[in-house]
Amino acid sequence: MAETAVAENGSGGDANVVRVDLGTRGYDIRIGRGLLASAGAEIAAVLPGARLAVVADETVARLHLKAFSQSLTAAGLDHRAITVPAGESTKCFREFERLCDEILAARLERGDAVVALGGGVVGDLTGFAASAVRRGMAFIQVPTTLLAQVDSSVGGKTGINSRHGKNLIGAFHQPVLVLADTAVLDTLAPRDFRSGYAEVAKYGLLGDAEFFAWLEDNWQAVFAGGPERDEAVARSCQAKAEVVAADELESGRRALLNLGHTFGHALEAAVSYETERLVHGEGVAIGMMLAHEFSERLGLTGEDTVLRVRRHLTDVGLPVRVRDIPGQLPPAETFLDIIAQDKKVSRGALTFILTRGIGEAFVEKGVDPALVADFLKEKLEA
Repeated sequence: MAETAVAENGSGGDANVVRVDLGTRGYDIRIGRGLLASAGAEIAAVLPGARLAVVADETVARLHLKAFSQSLTAAGLDHRAITVPAGESTKCFREFERLCDEILAARLERGDAVVALGGGVVGDLTGFAASAVRRGMAFIQVPTTLLAQVDSSVGGKTGINSRHGKNLIGAFHQPVLVLADTAVLDTLAPRDFRSGYAEVAKYGLLGDAEFFAWLEDNWQAVFAGGPERDEAVARSCQAKAEVVAADELESGRRALLNLGHTFGHALEAAVSYETERLVHGEGVAIGMMLAHEFSERLGLTGEDTVLRVRRHLTDVGLPVRVRDIPGQLPPAETFLDIIAQDKKVSRGALTFILTRGIGEAFVEKGVDPALVADFLKEKLEA
């Protein structure tokens, strides 16, 4: 079970602390404004004397690397910065190989650590490199996007994309510490913040109706910043930490965290990960809408649930229909081919996360591909 507490951070403010309980491999997620300034002290407390490779994309390096580096220097931590290109295309074999070479060139040893300073792309790529170099190095997440703070930085999923689909090559490699400075979210573009919010809403939809209702009342304050934002991030992290602690390697319950992702990942692959057309959270938003509509089609949930989900996602500015994606999309058969490569497929049977209502998601195995094909064809032709 994850535990939430409030502790003093090094910058003098309060930080929410969520514990991911994995026994001797457990770790803290520290959440609050201004944590970047105290990051060096936080890391030194967990890994005293470690040398660090700090990986950031070009955008994050410009915005936050100087302050983060100063914090490390103040804590007496020797470090080397490694910059990678921004964007989903960075999660590829070429950048993975280059990053591994850079870490080795820095002469980091197995007892040293690799730090991901950035969003989900940097976290996934860096974590995968940390899992592989010297057969496994310590890994620290310092997520700088809302999506990364509430989702990809927690739980140990790392990896890169393949031409066959998203995140199909990777490893489970848990971090030793996660530092989520909610103040850095002030620098996000509105579209990127909305994208991350899709993952926040997901936690309410999959298993916490009370949290979803709270979001309906407080989403504007979450967007504006302040205590509501910290609370939304902390509650999201706590929800994920509890699931990860119960099912670390996604053999059962953890699959619930993929609500909206089976459809969403297929949409991303169908547009060749062109972020001008679709970013991850937008794919998840449309995917969650499709999951609820498909559940209604199967008689599992009612129209009132579908309308409520659509209303909230629309209110925050997220896309909710396939036709909201600009440009031409491939036929339904292509989507089924992509879905058939999904990591949740078991012995060829399609697995979807469906729902019986707000906060009542469940894993459904053996879904009839013909039903999915007809449903997708209808949505694509709408």
